[in-house]
Amino acid sequence: MVSPASIRFDPAVARRLSRFVATHPGLSSSAATNMLVDEALRSQEHPLVVFRDGPAGRRARLVGGPDVWEVARAVRSARAAEPDLEPAALVELVSDTSGVAPRLVYAVIDYWAAFPDEIDGWIDRVEAEATEAEQRWRREQALLGR
Repeated sequence: MVSPASIRFDPAVARRLSRFVATHPGLSSSAATNMLVDEALRSQEHPLVVFRDGPAGRRARLVGGPDVWEVARAVRSARAAEPDLEPAALVELVSDTSGVAPRLVYAVIDYWAAFPDEIDGWIDRVEAEATEAEQRWRREQALLGR
């Protein structure tokens, strides 16, 4: 349930919030404030995770690293390929193949466990787009007689 709250911002914070809203069409000041507070609280709970805008939308990223969903997808793929692998060996495999340090892989797993719908949603979206792109390519190749 949403509970209304009256918040007073310092003038500098209010200006930065206004600039943020101006650069995010369709986002109200209230929605932006809610989103940014939520992200700040998530980053407080998961200090190796930050939030950034990108071409596909705003998403969780590792500090100085890739998007959380990218590493989570690698974990999912590694688990599917190696179902009997011990957890530590799975993390090492993902680390070795992705170049992401094991502590960051664990940070992804921790965040993913806390927000599975968000991360699974990103993975599902990317996989659906990849499948669609491959199908389109195959149709193009058939049309070209290849």
